[in-house]
Parts: sequence; structure tokens; C-alpha cells
Amino acid sequence: MSVWNYVVTAQKPTCVTHSCVGNFTSPQELNLIIARCTRIEIHLLTPQGVQIADVPVYGRIATLELFRPHGETQDLLLITIEKYKFCVLQWDSESSELITRAMGDVSDCIRRPTDNGQIGIIDPDCRLIGLHLYDGLFKVLPFDKKGQLNEGFNIRLPELQVLDIKFLYGCTKPTIAVLYQDIKDARHFKTYEVYLKDKFVEGPWSHHNLDNGADLLIPVPPPLCGVLIIGDETIVYCSPNACKAIQIRPTVIKAYGRVDIDGSRYLLGDDTGLLHLLVIIHEKEKVTGLQIELLGETSIASSISYLDNGVVFVGSSYGDSQLIKLDTLPDAKGSYVQILESYVNLGPIVDLCVVDLERQGQGQVVTCSGAYKDGSLRVVSNGIGINEQASVELQGIKGMWSLKSSLDEAFETFLVVSFISETRILAMNIEDELEETEIEGFSSQVQTLFCHDAVYNQLVQVTSDSVRLVSSTTRELRNKWDSPAGFTVNVATATASQVLLATGGGHLVYIEIGDGTLTEVKRILLEYEVSCIDMNPIGNNPNYSQLAAVGMWIDISVRIFVLPDLTLITKEQLGGEIIPRSVLLCAFEGISYLLCALGDGHLLNFQLDTSSGELREHRPAVIYSNNKKLLYSNVNLKEVSHICPFSSAAFPDSLAIAREGELTIGTINDIQKLQIRTIPVGELARRICHQKQTRTFAICSIRNHAEESEMNFVRLLDDQTFEFLSTYLLVNAFEIGSSILSCSFTDDKNVYYCVGTAYAFPEEKEPTKGRILVFIVKEGKLQFIAEKETEGAVYSLHAFNGKLLAAINHKIQLYKWMLRDDGTRVLQSECEHRGHILAPYMQTRGDFIAVSDLMKSITILIYKHEEGVIEERARDCNANWLSAVEILDDDTYLGADDCYNLFTVKKYSEASTDEACDRMEVVGYKSMIFHRLSRLCSRIVQELPRERHLSKCGMRILQRSYGHYLRSSAVLERQNRNFPEAVFANNRKLCTSYSTASVKGGQETEKINVIFVDNNGVENHIKVPIGMNILEAARENNIPLEGACDGALECATCHVIVMDMKYYKKLEEPTAEEENMLDNAYGLTETSRLGCQVIVKPELDGIRLTIP
Repeated sequence: MSVWNYVVTAQKPTCVTHSCVGNFTSPQELNLIIARCTRIEIHLLTPQGVQIADVPVYGRIATLELFRPHGETQDLLLITIEKYKFCVLQWDSESSELITRAMGDVSDCIRRPTDNGQIGIIDPDCRLIGLHLYDGLFKVLPFDKKGQLNEGFNIRLPELQVLDIKFLYGCTKPTIAVLYQDIKDARHFKTYEVYLKDKFVEGPWSHHNLDNGADLLIPVPPPLCGVLIIGDETIVYCSPNACKAIQIRPTVIKAYGRVDIDGSRYLLGDDTGLLHLLVIIHEKEKVTGLQIELLGETSIASSISYLDNGVVFVGSSYGDSQLIKLDTLPDAKGSYVQILESYVNLGPIVDLCVVDLERQGQGQVVTCSGAYKDGSLRVVSNGIGINEQASVELQGIKGMWSLKSSLDEAFETFLVVSFISETRILAMNIEDELEETEIEGFSSQVQTLFCHDAVYNQLVQVTSDSVRLVSSTTRELRNKWDSPAGFTVNVATATASQVLLATGGGHLVYIEIGDGTLTEVKRILLEYEVSCIDMNPIGNNPNYSQLAAVGMWIDISVRIFVLPDLTLITKEQLGGEIIPRSVLLCAFEGISYLLCALGDGHLLNFQLDTSSGELREHRPAVIYSNNKKLLYSNVNLKEVSHICPFSSAAFPDSLAIAREGELTIGTINDIQKLQIRTIPVGELARRICHQKQTRTFAICSIRNHAEESEMNFVRLLDDQTFEFLSTYLLVNAFEIGSSILSCSFTDDKNVYYCVGTAYAFPEEKEPTKGRILVFIVKEGKLQFIAEKETEGAVYSLHAFNGKLLAAINHKIQLYKWMLRDDGTRVLQSECEHRGHILAPYMQTRGDFIAVSDLMKSITILIYKHEEGVIEERARDCNANWLSAVEILDDDTYLGADDCYNLFTVKKYSEASTDEACDRMEVVGYKSMIFHRLSRLCSRIVQELPRERHLSKCGMRILQRSYGHYLRSSAVLERQNRNFPEAVFANNRKLCTSYSTASVKGGQETEKINVIFVDNNGVENHIKVPIGMNILEAARENNIPLEGACDGALECATCHVIVMDMKYYKKLEEPTAEEENMLDNAYGLTETSRLGCQVIVKPELDGIRLTIP
């Protein structure tokens, strides 16, 4: 058995490649359908914008088109993928699910794939589907009279360099328009009539010698008909009876959307993000001219869908997709575009690094995302997001508490904000706005240490010299307790009926609250000063606590006292030298805990026995409980000094959060959700690197100017504010930054940025010249130190044993940092290794170097110190075209190739023969049919701590045979099955085998009803035999439950949630192994189980499950 890597997706695809609008879910409902690389989203257009389905497709989507065959009342959906598969989908309104009407394989292994992208089109009269997949071929899939697809056939297409093909409207026979380029690079337009006898007949009209940039056709519907030919400088309207043209500003238009049913207006999006309106001027169905107008700026569009009432969806592969509104009048800047909403897009990711920006032990991924003007840096972290509802600038906040006007009120009324020398009261007014008010009984000229609601509709305020009891209705002072002479109150806490405070000198005072009374019940003297206290009620009485927790300064301990007599029952030494700064008694799911925050940011938790006060199981965020276990999650805020609950009518279930100079009201969103922060750059960031010592990022970027040549930079950014601190311009317009590294050298205490460049001259197929530039950061600026010219592009740089290792074209070069007589430093070549085709990436571990080759897969090199040479140690002899490589351990390596595959290879250092030592064996394989991996995609594995990356990245080593995953490809067939399995089902090369037997001993096995409920509440009823587990049942019935380890209890990907507690209690108790696996599951709940461990039995009839 061989070892391979199990891979899960942390973030679904975010770039929008296609979109369309039509009546898909019903004849009366308008739908927006979006393709995000390998998923389709179906939205119902309502004021709320409801999403009714989000469905994975097993391949990258190449075509997305809606059409309506004869006799149908609603639209069907055609999808093709880049692996030459297609399907036709229909929405079943009764079951609210997708049904596959037809699917198949349209590949041709002996033909040359087209270089200009696959094209899928549908005849407007739904007589046939046309596919241009290979040069010189046009595949036809005809419909019969009942709207069913018949067997397809190929027609030879004379034009080889096809740029675009579209079906034309208003033709008696199916007619295509072909835009092509001849051998002299001239572009022409021609029409063909398609006959169902495997042939073309040249159409009645054509147009030659078009704009050299023409590459897009737009068919015009009746009554005008004809076609628009979109070029870089000219737009031409052509029909048998007319030809009109208009000159435009030089640009590249790649996306369009029709506005009117008659096709008289179109929205055009260009490569600079400008949105234009093209109008066909006509009189009595006769075209008289064209007119174009600039509307405004959007993201760079990959698709445009006009919805209704001036609302447009702009899908983007280079930036954030947007929902925009076209206004009738321009704004102050002359733009008609109003952005209603933006949708985050991480792609395309060309580089990334993993850093701990907040220094809290949590890695954040910083990506170079987007392109051109939509280029940006994205900071991706895992945790809880705080959705900001309102904020106000307030400096110097020292504490906050929310209060009610009455204990019976559902919402808080007051927000008490404490400062160093005053206390201010905020309250919600009738317009749901926070405004300052007064509580007359409170002392407002001093700092408040604690506030709380009290019994009998009272409020309690603790300051450094007193405890004040105030009526919440009249706001007048009712009673007051003064601190002893010569002592001030340092810390305090309270419940609705109790106050506990500590004064200087180690005095701990317990006070009880009555109706207008404050009674000192007990006072004790401790040997040390108190650092923090709490007595939050964790028993049955929410107004009274029987225990108090106290943190101490000198002996670094936490103590538990019994109230009201302040009897010490537990003393827990924390160890170390960091004092406890905050303690909290709390309960989750019936279990009592003591939480203790230390001054260095660590958080400890103790399980508390409330009867004995015993503390146990302590260990070092928002804290929440799931399946009776405490879980921690970071938030998307930094430098929060104070926080308290604040639930008002305007902001229900909210928090008041104090940050430096700001008070924010916010709500918590989903637990453990990826949080994405966008830093617009306005140019393409190609490479990124972080330098911890100077707290900076360095990036290599390219800025494209519309009327100028592109400019290349090395930029320095602050790692907190992301402001540009310094810029170094690469003066030669053809020199681009190709790699970047932060490193130090032997015998040099400084830390440097090293930048590798390449001169990309147009006449060269491969760069023959480059440089290595060395910079140091001084006073927040990039200072140039040295340079080294190279004989090729510097694709990759690595720090290596105090030296610099570079991948330059076909060789690996090692440089040492030499000190010259004049005190300056210079890079000097020490040794090199040749024999590669092209080495775009490498990784190092000790003296070993893993090199990814463009054509020769993975090579392992070793550096020999004594001899000063680099030699080959082992090689993968397979001809893989690699884009990235990573070292998993001393003998196992991870590679990514250009065919969307991840694979692992292993070298056998202890093999008995030299030949066996030199060869590496493929031990794991994962077909990434969804995404082409970027050059540095595997860096996250490198930079996360080795002992943590299995759970962080969702990677788990499984035992699996490589040959088990080889499956035959699909053939054309018509099926009426549920969507998730039916679409390209036979292309799922990673499906594992499982038993589907429901007949034993010649007799049918008894079955029960099991219900799977999807995220939209849609139920899928299936029949499952007694004795089968839920994972097997899901697979037999096309339920998308993964189960990567095939039920071997080695992963948590078959995680299901039992929706009814009565059924959950009927299940067998989970084993310790299952509970350990569930700890890694996404969306864990108290009724979570692994599907492979749930065995169907009669009493489970009617069980309802959902997949998180």
C-alpha cells in the first residue's frame, strides 16, 4: 500500500467566469446563474436576492448557456467543462432539485485542442448545440422534435485559427458566424449554414480585413438580426443588407450583456474596467448607425448580465464581482454607475506568504490577488468576524458596561464608558442613535471600575473611593458605601445582589445589595495584592453567586472563595512570571469553567467543581462550547481593550467593543469562517515576501498604463497599515521581478531583501538575462546594496546554509556573500548544477534541494560542503510538467503539475541498490481537475509549523493504492438522475468503490426511510437497507457525502449532523476514535456523528440528517 495526501478545500472558488439570466426554476421566476470556476450558483431575483442552490461541478466550467427547447415552459442549462464533458440540466420545481437531462463525452483524442478556448453555442431556435473544441472541427449535437439530444457528429471547419463562433438569429437553417485569422494574421468574418448531413454550406454574406484586434461576435436578435464584430479600435455591425461601423478608443472588450430584448442596446466591459453602452440606431427595423457612451468604472468584467430596472451583475475573474445600478443621471464625476454590492474574489492568486501579523500564534495568508487595476493584497485568516454596525471616535476608553432601565427589560438602555478621569453615559434615543445622557446618582468626574444592574430596579457603580446604589427609574442615589480611610478600591465585580471589591493593602470586601441598602457582610486581609476578581453566577440563581475567583499579584495564583463568608477552598499556582489580569467564572453546556487571561496574552481554562472548588485540566479569542468541549476562535479585530454585551432594539445581540480611539457596536458572524481583508494596490502584485525583523512586506509589481508601456517596481509596505513606504523602479521596461526573498547571510547580522529579475524581451522565447538585487531596510526605506547579473531569469530564490540559492533558467546556482576590501558586500558564485529543462521553483531542507522542472518532474539535489559541489541524489523519471514542489519530510515530496494534479513521490534512502536509491516512486496522486495551481501554491505547507499543518491545512496521510483511482472516461448517454452524481459522474477519478448490495441470501433486505436535508431546507428521501452505514447509503443515492478514507476512521469528511435529538439518542455511543476525528470536523455540533460509524437499524426510520 502507498501513502498519498488527502486534500480538502478551505475556500470555495470565488472568481466568476460566466453568468446568465433566464427563467430556470419556473416560468414566472427570473434567475441569475453564476459559474465560479467549478461551481454554479442559482439565484432567484427578489428584493432579498435569494440563493436557492450552490452546486459543485466536477471540472472547470467552459460554457454556461440557458436555452428553451420547443414545448418547454422554462429554460434548460447547458454546461461544458474543459475536460470535454457536457451536460444539460433542468430544475425540478416539485422536488426543488437539479435533474440531468443529458450528459456525455465530446472528446476526440486524435485532434489538436484549440488555442483560443472552448466555445459552446446554441441555435436560437433550439435545433442544435454547436461546440468548437478542436482546430478544424465543429461538433454538432442535434435536438429531435421532442427536445431530446440525438447522437452528435463532426463537421470539418476550413478555418483553423477560429477566434469566435456564434449562431445567428432569424435564419431558416441553423447558421453560424465565424470570426477567424488567416496565415497572414488578417482577420475575417464568414457565415455557414449547418446541414444535418455532416456538412457546411457557405452562407450568403461575409466581411474581410477587419480590425486586427477583432475577437468577439455578438449576434443581434430580431427584428434587426445580423451580428456585431467587436475590435480593439472599431465596432462593426454586419447583416445581409447593411454594414455600419464606429471608431472607439483603443481597448480590449471581453464581456458583454444585452439590455433590451430586441438587441438594440448592449453593455460592454473592457480590460481597464470601463463600462460602455453600445446603441444600435435604427428606423423601421433598418440599422442606420452605432453609438457608444462611457457609463463608468467597474471591476474588470469577465461576464455581464443585465437583470432588470437598471440593475446589472458584473462578474469578474480579476477582481471582486459587483452588483451595480445604472442611474439615469451622472454623478459629480460623470459616472452613471452606482455599486450596490461587491462579492470578494481571491483569484487569481499568483503568490502568497504565511505570517503572524498580530503575533498571536495564528498564521494569516497574505496573497497577491487580482490583476491590472483590480490587483490587490488579500489577508486571509480563520476565525470569527465582527460585523460592524456603528462606530464613534472615543479616545482613552478604560472600561465599558451595559445597563438596563429595569431588570425586566429585554434590551439594554445605557452604555457606561469609563475614562481615566471621568465617566460618560450613552443611551439609545428614539431614532436608534447613541447619544450622551446622565445618571444623576452616578459619580461622573471619576473613573468607574465596575457597573452592573441590581435587584429592585437599581444600578450599582464602583469607583476608587465608593460603591453607589442608584435607582434605574429615577436615576437618583439611594445609598453609598465609602472605602476605608487611606485605602482605594483597585478592582471590583458585582452581580445583581452582590458586590466584591479589593482595596490597597490586600483587603477583600464582600457587600450585599438590598432594596436601597448596601450591607458590608465580610472583610478579610490577604497576604498579597489582588490583580483581578470575578463572581459571575454559574448556579441556578442568575442574581446570586456562591463562589468568587481572585487572581493574585505576587504568588501568581488563582484562588476560589465561598460566599458570603469568603472561605478559601482552592488555591491554584499558575507558575511562571506572568500575572493573571482577568478571571471569569462561566458555564458551557452544563459544565462550569474558570477562564484566566494572563498578561502576555495566553488564556488558560480550568474545569471547576462547584461543590469542592477543585480546578483541573487547565491549558492555554472568542470561546464557545461544542460537543461539551471548549473551542477557541480568533476574531477579525486587533488591539481590543474592552468589550461588553450591548443588546438594544436597534442592535440586537450585539457587542460594544473599545479599540484605540474608537467605540464600535458589532455582531458576531459565523464561527470559524475565513475572514478576508482587501488591500487595493491598483496594479498586479506578482511576488510577495515578509520580513519579521523590520515588520514590512516587499512585493514585485507591474503597473499597466493605458497609453504607456508597463512599469515594474519593488515596493516596501508596512505590515500593519499596508501603506507604501518605499519604491524601487526597475528602469528597463522589459525587466520584471520574478522572485523575492528575505534572508540573512553567514557572518552578517543584517537582514536583506533579495529580488530576482528577468529581462522579458519580445524577441526572446526564454529570457537570457536577469539580475539578483540586494536591498536593506533602513529607516523604513529600501536601500540598494548590491546586484549580480545572471544568464537568465531568476525564477526562485532560497536562503541556504547562510548563502543564497537561485534557480536560473535550466540551472541551480549557489552564491556566497563576500566582504570586499573596501567594506562592501558582493554576491559571488560558489557552485552550480545544470541538466534541467527549466527550473521554475525549488525548496530546501538541510543540505537537500528539491527542484521542480518544467518537463522532468522532481529532482533531489544534495550540497556537499567539503567538496563545494551540488550533485543529483534522486529523480522522478515521469515526464511531469511541474509548477510547484514542496518537501513533506526527508524522503517524501509534494509536486503540482500543469494538468491540475497533486502527487507525492518518495525516495528510498535505505534501498539495497544504488539504482533504487536514485529513483523516486509516485506514492500518492490527487487529480485537481478544478484548479491550475499557481507557482508557489504549496508554500503554506512549508511555513505552517510542521506539527500543526495536518490539522491546519486539512491534510491527512492515508493508506491507498494508486491504481485504485484509475477509471475509464464517460461516453455520451442520456440520463434522468439527480445532479451531483450524474454530471460527469464517470469522471470522478477519486471515487472509491463501495458495496451497493441490498439483497442478501436471495431475499430483499428490510429498508428504512432516511432523510437528507440540504442547506436550503430541501429534503431528499432515500431508502436504506438495515445494516448499511450512512456513508454507503449516501454514495448509493448520489448524496454528496465525501468519506475520503472509505470508512477507515482516518478522516472526518463523512461528518453528518442528526437534526433530531430523539434519533441521536437512539444511536450507539461514539467511540473514542470517532470523537477524536470529530474534533477536526467543520461545523461540529452536539449531535454530530461520522456517517461511516452510523449503522442503520429499524428504530432509526425517519431520521433526518444534514451535511455541514
